Amino acid sequence: MATLSSTPTMLNLASKASKLLSKRLFSTTKVATAKQMTVRDALNSALDEEMEKDERVFILGEEVALYDGAYKVTRGLWKKYGDKRVIDTPITEMGFAGVAVGAAMAGLKPVCEFMTFNFAMQAIDQIINSAGKTFYMSAGRVNVPIVFRGPNGAAAGVGAQHSQCYGAWYAHCPGLKVISPYTSEDARGLLKAAIRDPDPVVFLENELLYGVQYPISDEVLSKDFVLPIGKAKIERPGKHITIVAHSKAVETSLEAAKELAGKGIEVEVINLRSLRPLDFNTITASVVKTNHLISVEQGWPTCGIGAEILARIMESEAFYHLDQPAIRVTGVDTPMPYTKSLEGAALPQVADVVKAAKKLMKVK
Repeated sequence: MATLSSTPTMLNLASKASKLLSKRLFSTTKVATAKQMTVRDALNSALDEEMEKDERVFILGEEVALYDGAYKVTRGLWKKYGDKRVIDTPITEMGFAGVAVGAAMAGLKPVCEFMTFNFAMQAIDQIINSAGKTFYMSAGRVNVPIVFRGPNGAAAGVGAQHSQCYGAWYAHCPGLKVISPYTSEDARGLLKAAIRDPDPVVFLENELLYGVQYPISDEVLSKDFVLPIGKAKIERPGKHITIVAHSKAVETSLEAAKELAGKGIEVEVINLRSLRPLDFNTITASVVKTNHLISVEQGWPTCGIGAEILARIMESEAFYHLDQPAIRVTGVDTPMPYTKSLEGAALPQVADVVKAAKKLMKVK
């Protein structure tokens, strides 16, 4: 009987098996030791690096300096850069947003933090009329390089006046660029891009994602790393259904995709990243491939981001590739309830996305 050591063929097989095992062990080790970064730290590092790179960049807002920010996004920056570049303001959104817009018109690059974008309603005139329209109304002579940033959308148990998504509001307005990041990579790369951009950018973060850790590569940690504004990312490839989402709704969509994969339905999940400009080419290419479309968002259905995407599909050649009518999965069309059980019912859940997908694929 031939032994393992005396048979060339068996030796080759053993060698291949050993290499394969080593490769798998190495892969496992790499995954286990992959760098992790919270969204909060991604934002903080982006601010720090851009302030270090360009002395025109400064931060202002309520509690951003001595208190290190309401959500600690500006942690340590006041101690490093001082009173002139990290400025605590009075509680007057219209006032400090106006100061920031004026500073941008004068050649500085302010980052204006709102403790929540619900409070930015006080400054809506400054954001849209003063910042958003000035480049057009000055015939291109006056740039307004400003970033309005802070938490947006539903949090947890904070009631209707603190739980609104403003993605559709700002995406509606020409003159503004609107970003809605999901992962730490999104937050870091897009905030750096927003600060460097010559136009006003509305940067919609999510409070519930601040403390969440995501894998991050050495490339993303580079000081030169930026992500292009207006380019979506395919978070999960698939061939049966396209799901389009932004911010925390991407997480819901990915969890639903994982569940659907167990039923033989492969979902392609697109993380929009940018709401204006919208990467319609990526959406179209995916729909042409999958022939089915679901949009998922935590905002309201009427005149929402999903409504815009579905309307554009309807008006494009991609419409003829749909095998079923597209579906929106959104927040319930009501102010956010305070009660925890009703709050959950008012937001899109994994089960809602799975149900919509089964409906499209005619699966029980």
